[in-house]
Amino acid sequence: MTNNEVVMQGSPSMENGFFNNGTEDSTSQKNYTLKTAGFWIRLWAFLLDGFIVSAVVGILINPIFYLMDWSLSESVWYAPISIISAILYYSYFVLMTKFFGQTLGKMVFGLRVISLKHDNLTWSDVLFREWIGRIINNIVMPLYILVVILPDNQGLHDYFADTTVVHEKVYIEKNLAPLSIEKKEEHIVSIEQVGKPELEKLEEEKNEQ
Repeated sequence: MTNNEVVMQGSPSMENGFFNNGTEDSTSQKNYTLKTAGFWIRLWAFLLDGFIVSAVVGILINPIFYLMDWSLSESVWYAPISIISAILYYSYFVLMTKFFGQTLGKMVFGLRVISLKHDNLTWSDVLFREWIGRIINNIVMPLYILVVILPDNQGLHDYFADTTVVHEKVYIEKNLAPLSIEKKEEHIVSIEQVGKPELEKLEEEKNEQ
């Protein structure tokens, strides 16, 4: 966070004093945006989601396998229990993100997935993020560290879908830089140049008289 950024709880409103009170330079402007979530808080939310999916598999799926006397071995990726677990895992992330914008883990930590190009998450956004992108991340786990490197704290799956994860009620106040002195001077000079022809005309009229 830079010196021009202030973290504020809640949404920008007059009650919070977020509007210009008239004492600041009129050339400066303020912009408020949701604070993006960093690596660690997203990691805790992800681990909680993993625990929830594992609990669902253990409670609902494993007893069925025991009753049917099916093997629970996960020695290969195409084992029945592996396939069913994977379907539940990715379905959980896809459906929760599409319909709620957040998984249970994100709800606990006050996080939400937003699109950087749409007002609402589309099916293509969610499928690229929670299915294709997450499969790649899960195969190469160190790729999750890209959350620290990429702009807007995007992971690789966020980059594919043009999404990011934000804190639901934490806003960052950003002061937009005012016009530079050089640009102001150029603007003044351009105005003076426009006025010169008018002055020259007046001088010529005086000389003729």
